[in-house]
Formats: sequence, structure tokens, C-alpha cells
Amino acid sequence: MFDMAKFDSRELFLDKVLFELGAVTEITRKQADEISAKYDVPRPHWLFNDPSVRLGRGLYSIKSFSSKSNVTPLKKKVAKVKPVVPQTAVAMVAPSVLSHNAEMSLVPEKASGYVPFGNFADVRSIIKSRKFYPAYITGLSGNGKTMMIEQVCAQEKRELVRVNITIETDEDDLIGGFRLVNGETVWQDGPVITAMNRGAVLLLDEVDLGSNKMMCLQPVLEGKSVYLKKTNRVVHPTDGFNVIATANTKGKGSDDGRFIGTNVMNEAFLERFSITMEQEYPSAKVEAKILNNVLGASGINAPDFVDKMVTWADVIRKSFYEGALSEIISTRRLVHICEAYAIFGENRVKAIELCLNRFDVDTKNAFMELYKKVDETIDPVAPVEQATPDVTEEVAF
Repeated sequence: MFDMAKFDSRELFLDKVLFELGAVTEITRKQADEISAKYDVPRPHWLFNDPSVRLGRGLYSIKSFSSKSNVTPLKKKVAKVKPVVPQTAVAMVAPSVLSHNAEMSLVPEKASGYVPFGNFADVRSIIKSRKFYPAYITGLSGNGKTMMIEQVCAQEKRELVRVNITIETDEDDLIGGFRLVNGETVWQDGPVITAMNRGAVLLLDEVDLGSNKMMCLQPVLEGKSVYLKKTNRVVHPTDGFNVIATANTKGKGSDDGRFIGTNVMNEAFLERFSITMEQEYPSAKVEAKILNNVLGASGINAPDFVDKMVTWADVIRKSFYEGALSEIISTRRLVHICEAYAIFGENRVKAIELCLNRFDVDTKNAFMELYKKVDETIDPVAPVEQATPDVTEEVAF
């Protein structure tokens, strides 16, 4: 005898799966239980008790059940709000691979030899609390802002979704949009929705490069749900979701031209960040430890060279802050020098010169002269040879 109540219960559940996860063909027991609890629908015992659809422990196929539900319920929902795209296009909603693939971890890897400094402890307290508490971290380039957030998440085993912001970044890039997949136009969640669904930390990297299109994140920065108007779907932030932004400026643009492309950001947008942290370069002791760890990873022990570089960078930074120099040596630049030192036969001058070539000639020469004054192993009057590749054989073109 056909059980209409059971059929209705099944269709209701599949309808909620479609609404929550999109047109998936597989579902985990955990996802099923969460949907049942969230929408107050009966648990799908008809699914759990059917051995023919069991794909593995806690994983089930709903492909054979969802042939009708995958199209009809969503069409009905879209019809109510006058879709801005053809209905044939919104009939399919592709799940974000990151949002719903529980097997794919977004926890960053721990960096060998990483040395915590600066705002590390405070950022860790925020992320460890699992509270929604948006933070804005500002500071000069190359002082470890982004890596700090990655390593906090790595140590706390928290998933991280990083978005690199540019002037071209818009709502479609952040929230999601329709994509062409296998000849079909389908909806795919963007990184913001992915982070909200997974309860991950959303990192808006270089946020001050964005335009006013970033204003689409206003409800996100308030910890509220997001209504996806193109699919008539509401996404609620999962416990643990948070937003952290990094920038070289405080959202007021760059007057000195050092950070071309940074913009004056909307005050209402900036006000939604609970706190602003100022990240400085590490102390000499910490910076020396960082560089010794970098060289140590290549099997090199050169504490004297490290001390000279740290002293040199400190002199340059003081001169920069006093207005005597227009450029600065970052911690990242010192790491690059250490890596070049390990690659090019532990040649101090060559390593430094190669890593200074990004600066104009006058700045490069000034930096080299300053280094000669702190390193007695370098002939102070000898000109620095240009680093040119060794030609050992002719190459035919």
C-alpha cells in the first residue's frame, strides 16, 4: 500500500536539502540531521535504512530520490520573486565544492619555524572564542599580517577562506553567481557564503584595494543572514564564522603614493569592524629568530649574517620614519635575502643585491652603502658587481 504521508515527508526533506545545499546527489548523516533540526522536518529514516543508497559510513546517495525535487521546488520558489535570469538557468543550483564537501579541509598548514609576534595572541583569542567579532588589521607591507592569521587558524585548527581583494572585486566574486558548468548555467556559492556555511574565518586580504562594491558585505559584517536574491535563498552564518580584514592603510587612502590603488573606504563599512589592530615589524630579537629559522630550514647556520641584516634593516627603518629615506626594508624582504643566500652559494652581496633590484638605482645604492657600514666582511670601497647569470653553453633558438 502506498504511504502518502511517507512520500510527503520525503519530498519535504528533499525540498529542504535542495534549498540548503543545492542540487547535490550525496549527503552525509550529519548534514541530514542538521537540515531536519533546522527546518523541523522528520529525520530521513527511509534514507538511513536503505542499504542500496549507502555510499560509505555516514554518506548516502539521494540521486534516485531527487529527480523531481531537484527542479520543481526551486522553480516554484524562484517564480515568486521574478528572477533576473531565465528560469531554465536557475533550475539548477550547483553546490560550492568548498561549502559542502566535508572531506575537504580548509585548515591552513602549520609553517615550520614560524615565530609568533605582534598581534598574534590577540588574534588567537578572537578566533579561539568562536565569537563573531570582525577585526581590521593594518600595517606596512611585509610585516606578517596575513601569515599571522593563517598560522593562528593552523594552530587552532580553524578553517580559513582567504579572498584577495582588488578594485575589480564585486558582489558576484564575493557572494556567488551563475557559472557555466558542463553546458548548464548553475549557481555557485562565493567565498563569503562558503565561509558562512562552514563556520570558517573569512580573510579579506588587502581590503583597502576594494571599491564601493564591497558594501554588499554590510549584513555579513553585522553577523546577520544573507539573502541570495538570485536564487531566493537565505544563508545563515554557522557558529564560529568571523571576518578579519588586512590592509596597508586604515581605509583613508595613501597620500605618499607608497600603496597605489588603495582607496578611501566607506565610513559605514569601516565602522562595522569591532576593532582595528596596528601591526608593526617584529623586534630585533624576534626578527633574528625568524631569519635563523629560514636559514636553518636550508641547513645553514649564519647567526653573524642574520645579526648584520637585522641591524641594517633597523637603521633603514629609523631613517624611513624620520623621513631620510623613502623606502623601507620589510621582514619579508629579509626572508627573501635569506632564501637567496641559501640558493646562491651563501654569497652575502649577491643575495642582498638581487633582492634590492626591485628598488630604483639611488635607493638600491643607498641601501648597499648602509649595509657595508654594518658588515665588516664587505669591502666598503669595492663596487658591487652586477649579478649576472653564468653562461656555460650556447643556447640555440
